[in-house]
Amino acid sequence: MVMDIKAIQQILPHRYPFLLVDRLLEMEPGRRAVGLKNVTANEWYFSGHFPGYPVMPGVLIVEALAQVGAVALLSQPGFQGKVPFFGGLDKVRFRRQVVPGDVLRLEVEVLKIKGKAGKAQGRAFVGEELVAEGELLFALGEKEDPS
Repeated sequence: MVMDIKAIQQILPHRYPFLLVDRLLEMEPGRRAVGLKNVTANEWYFSGHFPGYPVMPGVLIVEALAQVGAVALLSQPGFQGKVPFFGGLDKVRFRRQVVPGDVLRLEVEVLKIKGKAGKAQGRAFVGEELVAEGELLFALGEKEDPS
């Protein structure tokens, strides 16, 4: 199942500047997803990370992985309309810097779901090169009315 940005926005609550997934290439609801993030020189975080030496922050690579996994989770019956939250991170490693012009391929596999919490394995690539990987722990919450 391929999804463009409009379809992704129907599932994820994230919006600019924090929506970090441009397209989904593959998705099995509740099981796995593969997405893309085009890293451009115009990204908001490059003005401060680092001036003259732009590097995508590792925490945003992990956030992009989490968003791809969230699309897979929130696409399955029973989880639609939920809000995904980080519960923790395990075994996260960064292998190489991500810079403007790179295209991140974000692969996430759901390992376990118990109730409204679970664990997923994420791996980010530029081309065939692994740039980051780790386990993502998550919890699914309810949308609350802020008023």
